[in-house]
Amino acid sequence: MSATSYFQHLHLSLGDLQLLSFQPKTLYQYRYTLDVQLDHTSTPSLRGAWLRAEALVQLHRLWRDQEGEELLQVQVCELVKNQNGTRGPPAEIALSQESQAELQQPVFISWSSGKVKAFYGNEAESILISNLKRGIVSLLQLQPHTGTAVEKDVSGSCQVTYTVSNHSITKTKDLLSCTKPNSGFTSINKIFGLKWQPTSRSQYMVKDNFLLSVLAEESHVVSPALKSTTAIKITSRQQLQLASPPIPGPAEVAARSLEDALAVMKGRHQPLGRASLPFRRPCIHCPSLRAYLKAFDSQRVKMDTSKAATTWQFQRFIQMLRSAKKRDVLQLLRRAPEEMLPFVVEAAVAAQSEASLAALSDFLDFSKKPKSLLEKFLYAAAFSPQPSGQLLRLVLNKLDGKQLAPEVQETGILAMGSLVGKLCQQKLCRLQEVERGVETILRSLRDAKEESEVVIYLLALGNAALPETIPTLLDHAEEGPAMVATAAISALRRFPTQHISSKVKQAMRRIFHKRKSYEKTCRLAAAEILLDKEPLPMDVINILLATNELETEMATFLLLKVQNSLYAHHHPARKIMKDIMRDPQINNYNFFSKAGISSSFSGPLTVTQDLISTFGLDLLFLEGGFLRKSVSDFSLLSHGQQLHAAQVAIEAQGMESMLGENLEGEEEPELMAGMSAIFFDVQLRPIIFFQGYTDLMAKVLLSSAEPTSMVKGNLLLMDHHQIIPLQSGFQVAIKLQGGLGLDIAADMDVSIWEQELKTNINARGSLTIDFQAELDTPFLQATLRSQTEVETSVQFDTMMRFSGSPVLMCLQLREEQVPYREIFTVSKSAGSQSSTTRKGRKGTMPGKEFALHQANSKVCNLLLTAEE
Repeated sequence: MSATSYFQHLHLSLGDLQLLSFQPKTLYQYRYTLDVQLDHTSTPSLRGAWLRAEALVQLHRLWRDQEGEELLQVQVCELVKNQNGTRGPPAEIALSQESQAELQQPVFISWSSGKVKAFYGNEAESILISNLKRGIVSLLQLQPHTGTAVEKDVSGSCQVTYTVSNHSITKTKDLLSCTKPNSGFTSINKIFGLKWQPTSRSQYMVKDNFLLSVLAEESHVVSPALKSTTAIKITSRQQLQLASPPIPGPAEVAARSLEDALAVMKGRHQPLGRASLPFRRPCIHCPSLRAYLKAFDSQRVKMDTSKAATTWQFQRFIQMLRSAKKRDVLQLLRRAPEEMLPFVVEAAVAAQSEASLAALSDFLDFSKKPKSLLEKFLYAAAFSPQPSGQLLRLVLNKLDGKQLAPEVQETGILAMGSLVGKLCQQKLCRLQEVERGVETILRSLRDAKEESEVVIYLLALGNAALPETIPTLLDHAEEGPAMVATAAISALRRFPTQHISSKVKQAMRRIFHKRKSYEKTCRLAAAEILLDKEPLPMDVINILLATNELETEMATFLLLKVQNSLYAHHHPARKIMKDIMRDPQINNYNFFSKAGISSSFSGPLTVTQDLISTFGLDLLFLEGGFLRKSVSDFSLLSHGQQLHAAQVAIEAQGMESMLGENLEGEEEPELMAGMSAIFFDVQLRPIIFFQGYTDLMAKVLLSSAEPTSMVKGNLLLMDHHQIIPLQSGFQVAIKLQGGLGLDIAADMDVSIWEQELKTNINARGSLTIDFQAELDTPFLQATLRSQTEVETSVQFDTMMRFSGSPVLMCLQLREEQVPYREIFTVSKSAGSQSSTTRKGRKGTMPGKEFALHQANSKVCNLLLTAEE
């Protein structure tokens, strides 16, 4: 009887199904078919990689105990595959003799009514062949009744749901629930990570407690979180179909136990894990640091950090350094010319291999190296996307007990806070290095005598954002002098909302409502915590009521801050504000008619299906019309994640005395102007433009006209490596790496004669993203790759004229033309044949100037017309 007629005579009914079993002295032959396909979803015209393999799988029962547990032998006997990757007829496969012998070696499973309890094989087999067998064995994992269970199979330990109908059993596997040994890493900021959307469904056909066929289908769509249009889709289909009616087979083994039954069989059969083993393909064409060093003089890197070519070189260096030995990394550091050395140090920190960090430890002598290079190393450590305990230990050892330049010491403390915070986000708070770092910051804070020192340690606590340090920050916020209190409140604003407790909010209420005399920027910062961190209606109402008693500029600023929450869809106070504004006793002219020139503005810059980028600008003026503080904020929101991409605060103090303003009993602050910046959630060392009248005049008279560099260098933003185990036992390695080259400079020009103040922040940068998926099988190796590059330049200018009253101020934010390019690649290798195909696209997005608000536009028209 043919297999087809045999199936036609079967009456499928699962109503009375209790147990699944294989008959003794019976050989079952199944036809196994595997299809795997990888495609670029954004370029359907570019054919991806496709594999089809077929095998004949024999299965028979060797032993069974009284409880129903069975020992089954599974053997792959024949294998053919589609050799050329096209959808033609399968061709005979050409495996090496060793691989053929491994493939035909049987494996054994302990099986009980559909449940695979154990898997036995030869642990010396090649990983790819062993994983293929795991994939076939996993198809035998099922249960004959409806319900949910946690099963171990080739995907790991996963939650599965079974549905039983009259004809079949359907198994749906939740691949996101699977737990398996960690074989990858990802950036701490999820906004720079990967989106993975998997599905898995298997259909079993059963007759008389006997398995007839299995069809397992799965799909994986992976993409960078910031750009889901650049996605790779992986589909896999396995089928196990009874090839013919069962035939007489070998007799069962006479044994008292499963172990005795296994001992009778030839070969070595150790218990093996059922999850697929991680496999890393040796990189044949990857860049080698040793080869680079041989041709070092002809391979100098151009150092324009804002250009994509430099950022691509940065990522290439990281790959070289991750596979290099310590002596080669050290040789590179010692041979690099002065202008190239910062670039190499940044790459060595980003690589974070044991060899690269050990080489840095030997090379960096903090008592001899230039402070600019040491700061470069420390900032590179602070911006690391997923730092290790070894990196923090290196920073701690280099800073411990040394007399360092103030700039290096301050940068080191801030980097230490950033590393501590990121390691705790990786659930590594109990590392000895982390505990040592926290203790170092807290001890130094207690011992600090100068206000400027205290500020740095408080900002470092903000970088770390550890909940146990909140009481320390509250003490300094309420009891410290103005500069210290402002720094403490700024650090508290960095904490996630869940850590802003009622105790913290009560302290902020005391500060804002002026229980003692607090400086105005402290009070406003406290109010912003109450408005931004799950605000209570009571706090919003009390802040609005308090504006009737505040100075005009403070009141104007706060009212605009509250009003902005009505228009920002992501703002936590939006719903509360809509409810409050229904009350005519609050929403009336008396409250919202303040005539100050301070402002608070926020709005979207870019909106895509994956990303909303916003720009916010806060301007606080003195009553005499001089700028007290400006805060520019660029934020990214993507799939529920938010990131401060950049926040730049320019602050001026003591201008009241120059304007003759009455301070009403407040202590007169020292004349000062400076800048503080946060980039990618890392607080940088504050920069002082001038401090004191003498310093101001010296800067005006001796100005070199050179901008102050705030950030210049290369950062590794995206660093993701993930192994996706397919149900076939094979795996796809997903790699995402994104580099950012930044060159941000700030300039301040004060003209006493023209009575003008001009500031400029020039941010130039390039972003390069390398996203790829690699499939490895014994028959086909395939890589799909997407490379994207963007170059941009943003200018933020302020112009202030204080020759009259009120002071006039114009703000301009503009973006230059943005060139971009994308390249999509498919590379395949099967046996001795290989091919690579590419497609690309490029273009330029036009430059634009952003309209901030109507009042600003009017002042700009007035000032710029007068300039002409």
